[in-house]
Amino acid sequence: MRVLACDGIHEDGLTLLREAGWSVKTADAIKDPGTLSRALADVDILIVRSATKVPAEALVHASHLKVIGRAGAGVDTIDVEAATDRGIAVMNAPDGNTLAAAEQALALLFALARHVPAADAGMKAGLWPKNGLTGFELEGKRLGVIGLGRIGSTVARKARGIGMEVAAYDPFLPPAAAAKTAVPMMELEALLAWADIITLHIPRTRETTNLLSAERLAKMKRGAYLINAARGGLVDEEALLRLVEEGHLAGAGLDTFATEPLPEDSPLRACKKLVLAPHLGASTSEAQQAVSTILARQIIDFVTTGAVAGCVNLPPLSAEAAREIGPWMPLMTALGKLAARLVPAPSRLDITYAGRTEALDPKPLTRLLTAAVLGSASGRVTPVNALAEAAARGLTVAETVGGDGDGFDRLLKLRIEGAQGVRELEATLHRGPRVVRLDGVELDFDPSAHFLIMRNEDQPGVVGKLGTGLGEAGVNIINFSLGATGGGQAVAAITVDREVPEATLARLRAIPGILSLEMV
Repeated sequence: MRVLACDGIHEDGLTLLREAGWSVKTADAIKDPGTLSRALADVDILIVRSATKVPAEALVHASHLKVIGRAGAGVDTIDVEAATDRGIAVMNAPDGNTLAAAEQALALLFALARHVPAADAGMKAGLWPKNGLTGFELEGKRLGVIGLGRIGSTVARKARGIGMEVAAYDPFLPPAAAAKTAVPMMELEALLAWADIITLHIPRTRETTNLLSAERLAKMKRGAYLINAARGGLVDEEALLRLVEEGHLAGAGLDTFATEPLPEDSPLRACKKLVLAPHLGASTSEAQQAVSTILARQIIDFVTTGAVAGCVNLPPLSAEAAREIGPWMPLMTALGKLAARLVPAPSRLDITYAGRTEALDPKPLTRLLTAAVLGSASGRVTPVNALAEAAARGLTVAETVGGDGDGFDRLLKLRIEGAQGVRELEATLHRGPRVVRLDGVELDFDPSAHFLIMRNEDQPGVVGKLGTGLGEAGVNIINFSLGATGGGQAVAAITVDREVPEATLARLRAIPGILSLEMV
């Protein structure tokens, strides 16, 4: 694997990648999409922090890219939709910087309460700036937390520890989960009117961009404070500045901004009632070490075992579940390719997982099989974008779990329907990856090997002539599996040691009694 790590990723994570045998190249922030696009031409893994943005145009030439890893929580600097369309997994490491981000919000809160930046600046200017810097105590004040995830919950817990009264609003928290939290929940407008300080801890999405609009900021209690150590773009900064300067809001502590770095001429810089920091929420040595190692382990596990953790565009798959499905993954790829050869441009794919299925999570296998069925016909297809690509191509994918394994521990049944008809496959891992039935006929062959599918008249001499013809062409038969279909015909799967040239196939098809012969 070839890795490009931008933005100063902590060395501990890079060491794990190198120990996995991967080639790791580091770079400073790449801010030009064209430059990043060229850099990604031969890269398998991209790891960034917040300085390197990954828009859709940067992915145009990323034909090898499998994973984009964000060493942190937010992925708003990555075009996740474009990555998904190209079959690229997008991962983050939100747990690694929880404490750092929560403590940064609290640091801004203390700085606002006691005028720490203004006092420090005055002292360093040779003054004794005591007048005008009377602060307020936090104990007993009301803190409104918007977003009660990992970071928001940590802020709430620590704020309660210093005697603050805490309530929250969370647009993503299911009602059942909200009912179980120890923090009282409110609707957003009620929380804004109730709190002395509002602190934001939500991701930036289409729904949360400008969540605190001019209208909502005006609904905050007069004299209240705002803290944003989450993501830029959650707050209407122009309206915030106006309300602070007019005195409706007493001040704000901002660690994130709609445009980063904050422009030199930003009017926010001139407002003395604002405490500003250059996006330092995750900038602790402990957090940077944690996010780099967590992300590195996630990426290594994903590439080597199929385990999915911290991925924003794939459902999670535990290491235990990945081990359970791991042996099936090569079979799914081989079956998908076989299905595509049997039924070009299929319109429906029915997949049944039968036999012992209690511990099986079939979804990753279905994605892998679908990706293999689509192959290169739809551009780059991986398990990340397989189901979306199938829908776009008019392929209906249906999944069923349960049923009789017909004597096998597990039995996979495929029904592939297309304009040329319906074909059926049954496969298992008994004695390795095996197809055990083709269109209801009992056969036994490895779908990952080179093999021929022959339909012939069930009469003496046909098989012998085929074997002679292959031998004369220098092709060795590894396995021959034959089954009668009834009506005087038979079907055979002939495993061979190499690809059979089309010219040889044409000669073999001319043998009397051979009705069809295809290299698969």
